[in-house]
Amino acid sequence: MSAPTQNRSSDLDRTIGHLADLIGFDTVSRNGNRDLIDHMAAFLGALGARIAILPDATGQKANLVASFGPEDAAGIVWSGHTDVVPADEPEWQGDPFSARVADGRLYGRGACDMKGFAACAMTVAPRVAQAELTRPVHLCFSHDEEIGCLGAPAIARHLAAMPVPPELAIIGEPSMMRLVTGQKGKIAMRARVTGTSGHSSFAPRHVNAIEHAARAIDMIAEHARGYGENGPFDHDFTVPHATMLVTMIEGGVATNITPESCSFTFELRSISGMDAEGDMAGLLARIEERVGRPMAQMADGAGIVFERIFAYPAMGEARGTDAFARHADLFPEWGGKVSFGSEGGVFETLGGIPSVIVGPGSIDQAHKPNEFVALDQLDRCNAFLGSIIDRLSRDA
Repeated sequence: MSAPTQNRSSDLDRTIGHLADLIGFDTVSRNGNRDLIDHMAAFLGALGARIAILPDATGQKANLVASFGPEDAAGIVWSGHTDVVPADEPEWQGDPFSARVADGRLYGRGACDMKGFAACAMTVAPRVAQAELTRPVHLCFSHDEEIGCLGAPAIARHLAAMPVPPELAIIGEPSMMRLVTGQKGKIAMRARVTGTSGHSSFAPRHVNAIEHAARAIDMIAEHARGYGENGPFDHDFTVPHATMLVTMIEGGVATNITPESCSFTFELRSISGMDAEGDMAGLLARIEERVGRPMAQMADGAGIVFERIFAYPAMGEARGTDAFARHADLFPEWGGKVSFGSEGGVFETLGGIPSVIVGPGSIDQAHKPNEFVALDQLDRCNAFLGSIIDRLSRDA
């Protein structure tokens, strides 16, 4: 990592240092994140934060909630996730878990998505600790967001159980420091299709799992076309309606054997206000009626079984809430709504906490080799979080 320069603010130098530390923890979702959580908890706890560590069942992963300020007022959540996607691509120029600063950018896995926001929160945390807050600030960092927002529900329930729950959550996903007021939800499913096998020359005697999977996939594609034609629509999204598609498929063992099994995964990305669960349940029922039941009538044990992989809800519009109105003048320009997921929908649905997205960096850099965040984005994030501290220090 390069040394500080005279052109950088002291805050930015501190952010670079914190971000380099955070990137140094290999928190790819397949690994644990506990060392990073303990690192952040020690730093924030030393500043006087009330610390709650919420481990998962294994103890190798955990969420962190660090609260500053009074407990008898509704405050603001600053939320981020600590896991990152794998960095196995050969295109990386250098170690992805060692921060590198060059040409006004900081490179490393998670620099943009989304350890940059966490580093900014750590940078301004001493100001939070020293301020005479009239409303609390809750710094919340989760595990396993990248594989389905698995850690966020525990944080949402923890916040909802506080004597006075927070009134607004700011999710620090990369938005180029623009205000995002909507995010799609997701239901990820796996279908397992079981038929009967034998020599392919006797194919009419068998139940071909791949062919029946194809019929189910065609029904999924037909359902997806209905979203594009009939809505519901929200034109604040780049893709203004729900989407559904098959993402992976496998089956069969040889060219001369009727395939006995086939599995595939598919997803629904929903917009706020639609009945995503009802839509999915209705589709599965139709597939069972038209594909699964006929298979079962052809052979014992044949059929199709669905398994939910994960799900998280869409995030609704927070700008009409009193909590947002109280701080509306602090937020940057509006940047629309995003089709990628975040923990905002979880906070809103499980915790009753209206949520928005504001964070440094571009989602275009996420999940790519040589991921980076621009240093000026980190500067803007520090200034934004600092304005919130100022507001909460003087408003009753």
